[in-house]
Amino acid sequence: MTSAPSADSPPTVEARADAAPAPADAASDRSARRHRRPWSLQTRLMAIVIGIVSLILVTVAIATSAALGSVLEKNLDSRLENAAQQAGRALQIPQFPGGTRDAYDVLNEGRQEPGFLFIVQPIDGEVTGAYVGEDGEVVRMTGTQIEHVIDGIGQGGFTTISLAGGIGDYRIVPVRGDSFVAIAGLPISEVRSTIAATLTTIALVTAAGLLLLAAAIALVIRAGLKPLRAVADTATRVASLPLSKGAVSITERVPDDETDEHTEIGRVGHALNTLLDHVGESLDARQRNEERMRRFVADASHELRTPLASIRGYSELSLRDPTLSETTESSLERIQAQSIRMTGLVENLLLLARLDEGQELVYGTVDLSRLAIEAIADATPAGPDHGWELDLDEEPVVITGDGARLHQVVGNLLANARAHTPAGTNVTLSVAREKADAVLRVHDDGPGIDPAIADELFERFSRADRSRARKTGGTGLGLSIAQAIVTAHGGSLSVHSAPGSTTFEVRLPLAPAAPTAPAARQ
Repeated sequence: MTSAPSADSPPTVEARADAAPAPADAASDRSARRHRRPWSLQTRLMAIVIGIVSLILVTVAIATSAALGSVLEKNLDSRLENAAQQAGRALQIPQFPGGTRDAYDVLNEGRQEPGFLFIVQPIDGEVTGAYVGEDGEVVRMTGTQIEHVIDGIGQGGFTTISLAGGIGDYRIVPVRGDSFVAIAGLPISEVRSTIAATLTTIALVTAAGLLLLAAAIALVIRAGLKPLRAVADTATRVASLPLSKGAVSITERVPDDETDEHTEIGRVGHALNTLLDHVGESLDARQRNEERMRRFVADASHELRTPLASIRGYSELSLRDPTLSETTESSLERIQAQSIRMTGLVENLLLLARLDEGQELVYGTVDLSRLAIEAIADATPAGPDHGWELDLDEEPVVITGDGARLHQVVGNLLANARAHTPAGTNVTLSVAREKADAVLRVHDDGPGIDPAIADELFERFSRADRSRARKTGGTGLGLSIAQAIVTAHGGSLSVHSAPGSTTFEVRLPLAPAAPTAPAARQ
């Protein structure tokens, strides 16, 4: 049987754990604070202006109420002093039977305002007290109430006390005569009600004024920030343009009426227009340079085809000479191999240049299912140490495109999977319909793509093997050519890779498409 912890015992581990915030909750709170939407410039300006004006108005209201309260209190003290003197003079007139000086009799005989309180103690008599009710009737005070007033008088002078029994708060002052000591008082409810009414009026007027001020500030700030919104809208539209590639013409500009150089915000709009002019000129210059480079590559590739073909032909012809020495034959074989390799590189460069110009595609009906079967049939003998599988729909997937170039795309993707995965890797080629697209996927269960080269995988001359060894790949143009061909068909080529799963996905529209010139690369 365990005993309950005493009140003085330290908290248990469980209690401390419950009291401490969970790290996950603290992290989520910090994340929520980081992602809290910041205030706009208009909201901040309105908050600052309205806050400052509100502070000024509240300060003025407090100062006004304090000054008003001081004036009303002085008036009350003056009225109380006059009423006390009048009551004191009444006590000195020998009009009471037997010479009595009773507070009740004094108030009944006198003409005092409602609420007036009077307590008197003759030298040779008892203490009595009374006050005038709201209806003008004089009411005697109890002994407890009289003692409360006497205790609250303090060192003399004007004093504010609170009386029980529904009488309320009073301002009292002592009155001294030759044969008596008295206390007179008036209620301070009138002062407080006046101050409350004044504060209520100030609060209502202040609230109405702040609402009017907020509306006016909103209109003024909105009109003042209109040029800045025009700048932001223009920048947003420019940011949505495909500036990274192709011929780009930036026609967006901040309107002339929002670019007044004599205002700070107008200068921002003018500066943005100037910047867009410079950017447009730079993009035009870049496009001209790219076009010249494409023409140069196309012309150079075209011109190199003839000498390379001659080199290859002469090397093949020379190899037929039976009198060649072993060294000469080996050299000629090397020349022939290199000429074949260079011819392939030149053909790829020429193809890319023509694709960039929107050429080289011959459209027709293409059965992607049959194309996949042929591609796997070609890849199997080239990679006998890999597993090759097909995954096709029951119905053929037919599109409009260039069959030879699409066959080249699939061949490049399969060759890429074969070259960059170890022996025993399973490669699956699938073709399917997905809504309005024909989707062709090449999946392998190899080690995946190095994240260091994932972003530049489709760049020209990009290779996974930085050493550029012959055994590990070609020229680095295979995926670039594949992407250029797919883009020219109006489709897309993407890759999703993780250790043990890499998928290249080709999406092509099922509907017939006109040739599309891909945008030039930077």
